[in-house]
Amino acid sequence: MYDLTNAKWRKSSRSGDQGNCVEVAELPGAVAVRDSKDPSGPVLVIEPAVWAAFLYGAKTGDFDPA
Repeated sequence: MYDLTNAKWRKSSRSGDQGNCVEVAELPGAVAVRDSKDPSGPVLVIEPAVWAAFLYGAKTGDFDPA
């Protein structure tokens, strides 16, 4: 279990005002992800390598619709 009390959440500057985005917080040895519209809701905590692989895939178009 991770203590998220002092987590510094951030979201993409490209998210705009629509609220359709996630927020990310770097933790010691992990990355936390949550829905920006529901900050008190569930949090996904993953390994930094998994997050890095996700970001790489997003940047290189791996998740773009065919």
